[in-house]
Amino acid sequence: MLTVAEQLRRAREEQKLTVYQVAEITKIKTDHIRALESARYDTFAAPVYIRGFVRTYAKALKLDANELASALDVELGGIKKFSQPPALTNEPRTMTDTALLYLARWRWQRWAPIVVVLLLLFISAGIARSCRSAKKADPLKNLGPGLYTPSNQSNSGELLPLPSK
Repeated sequence: MLTVAEQLRRAREEQKLTVYQVAEITKIKTDHIRALESARYDTFAAPVYIRGFVRTYAKALKLDANELASALDVELGGIKKFSQPPALTNEPRTMTDTALLYLARWRWQRWAPIVVVLLLLFISAGIARSCRSAKKADPLKNLGPGLYTPSNQSNSGELLPLPSK
């Protein structure tokens, strides 16, 4: 069976197209087209570029892009550089990175409503508890004598003090 690179080169030659013509049609650099046709995948930074260029190239040549992409995945799986996803930084992963990666894999559409309902229940229980335990304090108790008589005391007949002359 032909490799992806051989299939691309053969299809281009059958259509009597030059590398420059394909570059103009696909807007892919000629260096990248030559690298794809010679299976020099190590010239690319990441497999996503290779897959994208192969799909674009295959569509321009009217080849089955999905079939070539599948064959490309098999070929790239054998290359050590592209068998693992590329590291985004040179630093080792920390516990925070691992936790965030785990949280990112959650299906939030399913769990978010449950978390929101539990949070609302927790907040409403806290509000209810604080309302029950709060003392009904007299807001006017600090006014001082003669200015206010609490309702729970009987009227002792005291009058308000007269202003001094």
